[in-house]
Amino acid sequence: MTTEKRRKKKLTTDAVEILYRRIIGENADMKALLAEAESEMDIAEQIYNLRTEAGLSQQELADKIGTSASVICRLEDADYEGHSLSMLRRIAAALDRRVKVSFLPLDEAVSAR
Repeated sequence: MTTEKRRKKKLTTDAVEILYRRIIGENADMKALLAEAESEMDIAEQIYNLRTEAGLSQQELADKIGTSASVICRLEDADYEGHSLSMLRRIAAALDRRVKVSFLPLDEAVSAR
């Protein structure tokens, strides 16, 4: 990178921004992987938040939808990749909610940096 390009790049001390620039940068494949990971994390977080707002333990939610607490635990794990629409609908119904799916362009799906 030339000195001129370095000067034009906005300096930051934000560690997350620095890592993003170094690891993700302009790499489209890495941006897609990040978007997928963020989506999985968002689903897990929403399930956890809805369950705890309802005052339910993992076992209580599992009982309501006819599964085990370990399945709920797995669904609330940000690294889990096997969320099925039917399971999400069962959870939503048990918590008096509905599922809404959106398809976004990749550039909108990745957090703005």
